[in-house]
Amino acid sequence: MAALICGSLAFDTIMSFEGRFAEQILPDQLHILNVSFLVPALRRDFGGCAGNIAYSLKLLGGEPLPVATLGIDGDVYVERLRALGISTAFVRQVKDTYTAQAMIMTDRDNNQITAFHPGAMMQAHETRVDAMSGVKLGMISPDGRDAMVQHAQQFHDAGIPFVFDPGQGLPMFDGAELRAFIGRAGWVTVNDYEGKMLSERTGWDSAEISRRTRGLVVTLGADGCEVWVGGEKSVVPPVRATEVVDPTGCGDAWRGALLYGLEQGWPLAKCAELGNRVGAAKIATRGPQNWKV
Repeated sequence: MAALICGSLAFDTIMSFEGRFAEQILPDQLHILNVSFLVPALRRDFGGCAGNIAYSLKLLGGEPLPVATLGIDGDVYVERLRALGISTAFVRQVKDTYTAQAMIMTDRDNNQITAFHPGAMMQAHETRVDAMSGVKLGMISPDGRDAMVQHAQQFHDAGIPFVFDPGQGLPMFDGAELRAFIGRAGWVTVNDYEGKMLSERTGWDSAEISRRTRGLVVTLGADGCEVWVGGEKSVVPPVRATEVVDPTGCGDAWRGALLYGLEQGWPLAKCAELGNRVGAAKIATRGPQNWKV
């Protein structure tokens, strides 16, 4: 059973700052902030939520179908996906802009500062999602605003249950829009910060959101996950990484594992357990698409 994964394909420029951001940024001088960070280590990776989630799901034995848009520099990403055995049937390339770019800087405490250029991602809504044989599951991950809105409606119209995981895209939407997403979604997943924002904007607490869907997962980083089903909460404990090397792409690795479990028909808590394990495996390696299960 294939899963349609709506989200970004991006090139990630990863930089390592050997100090601590907190030691370079003076709280009482934020109104005239002007800082520069020396980053001795730099690399460029294939990234973007749709790409990273597809990578994770493929490693686990699933069949990902990323739905995303690349720019004029996207040929190498198409080749990358095909080399991994990931279908590019729903990957569209446009010639008037660059592929999305993320510039991510990580300090010695694994805090991150990210700059993101959306580029071709802003045209992702031009690719439709329709009912099709063999596709029983979908995901809305961070993407262009119009794409997230339209793909959620198209999933709903096609009768394809989907996971709504807005991630960094959540602040783009007001309470009414978020309530509409939840009303159409099969499942909702957020981290603890996003969960608080989601509740504030919708007026619904975690229990209420879970009653309006098949379930809600709130990830808590090193503390595991809260899994809410029918208004009842259970806690899924964390899996400790053997080594903390690079957190970039950890959330996407978790999302791919969640999709795999849902494909298998597992209970939501078991899906979250696998997500925690896969996320820990990712943290112990460098690169969002450079690790093994």
